[in-house]
Amino acid sequence: MRTRRGRLGAGGRPRGGSHPGRPHSDEPHPHGPHPDGDRPARRPLPESGWVRGCAALLAGALPALTFPAPSLWWLACVALVPWLLLIRSAGTVRRAALDGWIGGTGFVFAVHHWLMPSLHVFIVLLAALLGLLWAPWGVLVGRLLGGRPSAPRAAAAVVAVASGWLVIELVRSWEGLGGPWGLLGASQWEVTPALRVASVGGVWLVSLLVVAVNTALVLLTTGRTTVRTTGGVLLVVCALAVAGMWAWAPRPVTTGTARIAVVQPGVVSGPGSVERRLARGEELTRTVAGRDVDLVVWGESGIGAAAWRDPGTARRLAALSRETGAALLVNVDARQTGGSGRSGIFKSAVLVGPEGPTGDRYDKMRLVPFGEYIPARSLLGWATSVGKAAGEDRLRGDRQVVMALPDGDRRLRIGPLVCFESAFPDMSRRLTRDGAQVLVAQSATSTFQESWAPAQHASLGALRAAENGRPVVHATLTGISAVYGPSGERIGKPLGTEASAAAVYDLPLTRGSTLYGRFGDWAVYGALAALAALCAAEGLRALRRRPAPGSPGRCARTAHGWPERPGR
Repeated sequence: MRTRRGRLGAGGRPRGGSHPGRPHSDEPHPHGPHPDGDRPARRPLPESGWVRGCAALLAGALPALTFPAPSLWWLACVALVPWLLLIRSAGTVRRAALDGWIGGTGFVFAVHHWLMPSLHVFIVLLAALLGLLWAPWGVLVGRLLGGRPSAPRAAAAVVAVASGWLVIELVRSWEGLGGPWGLLGASQWEVTPALRVASVGGVWLVSLLVVAVNTALVLLTTGRTTVRTTGGVLLVVCALAVAGMWAWAPRPVTTGTARIAVVQPGVVSGPGSVERRLARGEELTRTVAGRDVDLVVWGESGIGAAAWRDPGTARRLAALSRETGAALLVNVDARQTGGSGRSGIFKSAVLVGPEGPTGDRYDKMRLVPFGEYIPARSLLGWATSVGKAAGEDRLRGDRQVVMALPDGDRRLRIGPLVCFESAFPDMSRRLTRDGAQVLVAQSATSTFQESWAPAQHASLGALRAAENGRPVVHATLTGISAVYGPSGERIGKPLGTEASAAAVYDLPLTRGSTLYGRFGDWAVYGALAALAALCAAEGLRALRRRPAPGSPGRCARTAHGWPERPGR
C-alpha cells in the first residue's frame, strides 16, 4: 500500500527511502562517530571549505604566543581549547584528521617562522610535513571528545589526548626533524611551579600537564553534568599534582659558588668582521681582570678559521687567561682533525688556560639541519641558492665531554653544549650524570637577531637548569645571553641583543640529583604505555562486538545509522 511517506515494508518502516529527519541506514551519521551510541551535543561546523581550514590553521598557531618573545605563558592553559573544540565538532574521521594536520602545520610554522632566512621555501614544506604528525592526534581527539562522551570516556580523553601530544613532541624531537624546539612545556620557563615539575619529569611532564588541563577545560563545555564534573575533578587532580611536586620533590643542596663571566661582542658586520669580533672579545675579556673570575665564556664561533690556524691566536688567548686569572672557554668554527682522526669543519668548544689550550675540546654532536648541513645534499643541495643554508656540511663529534678547569684550589667541572644542543634534555642530563657542576651553552643567533629566536633560545637554559639541579650559562655572540640558577631561576641581568658587554655572575654550585636526573624520561614512557593500554582496550572492545559464528555478518543498524549494541 502507498502512503504520503512512501511505500511501507514489513513492520511499517519505509522501504527504499529514509524516514524524514533521519539519515539512511547505510549513510554515516552527520554528527560524526559516536562509539557509545550518544547523540552529539551540537551540530558540527561546516565539513569543508576555506573557513574551517583557516580556523584550524589559526587555532593551531595560537599556542606559539606562549613562547618568547610574546611570552604569554598564562595562555598555555587555554591555548589548545579552540583547536580541540574545532576537532571535536568534526563530523568524520577524515575531517578530524584534516583539522589535526592543518592545525599542526599552523603550530610548526608559527613557532619556527623565524627560520625563513635559512630555510626559505622549505619552511612551508617542513611545516606541512611535520603537521602530519597531528593527523592521528586529530582522530584521537575526535574519537574521545566527539559527541557527548560518557564520564569514563572523558577521563580517558584527558590522559590519552595529552599522551598523544607528548608522543608527537617525542617524534619531532629527533635531530633530523629539527630537534625539540617549541615543546609546549618550554613555554612555562618563567613559572616557578612549572620548573619544579620539570625537576620531576623534565619538560615532557610539563607538556603533559598543560595539554591535560586544556582537555579538561574542553570537558567543561559539554552538555552532560557528569562529564563536566569529571573535567572539574581532573583539573583539581592536576593542581594537586603540581602542589605535591612543589612541596615534596627533592632539591639539590648548595655547596658553594662559582664566578663566571660572559663575553658578548655584539653585532659586528662588514668587511673584516670576524677579526674585529675577535678583537672586541679580547677587549671585553680584559675588563673582568681582578674580579676573581673562575671562567670566561665566549659565544659560538667567536674564533674563525683563519684566526685558529694562526699560532699567534693561541698565545693571545693564553695571555688573556693569565691577565684575568681565569680559564677561557672559546668556540671555534674551523677545519680541524677530530678525535677519531676525521678532517673537516667542526664546531668546537675549546678550553684555554694560562699555558694555552688545555687539550679539553668538545666537538658539536647534533647539527642544525640546513643551517649546518644539508640532509641528502645530492638531492637538496640547491637549497643553498635560495636561502642561507650550509655551503659545506659540518662534521659531528662522537662523544660528550666534561672539562675540569686547570689549576686553582678546586677543580670546577663544566659541561659544554653548542647552539641548539641546549634544547635536548638528554644531553644536559648526561653531562650532569658525568659530573658537570655547571652547564655551559655557547650560541650564535645573529642570523635571526630581530626575531623571536634569541629569546626562545635563551629561555631553554631555565628548563635545563631545573631538570638537572645545576646552574646553566647561556653565552652568545650577539644576545640574548643569560644565566640561571639550579632551580631555573634567573641570575643577574641578561645581556640583550643590543648589548656589547661583559658581565660577571655568581652561580650557586650544588650536589645531589633531581628526580628527572635519576629516572629520566619516565613521563614519555608513561604516555606510550597509556596509549598502548587505550589501543588494547579498543581492540578487546572490537573483539567483543564481533558476531558469533553462524550469526549474520553485519550488525543491525538503528535509524541513526550506527550499529545497535546487544542488550540495549
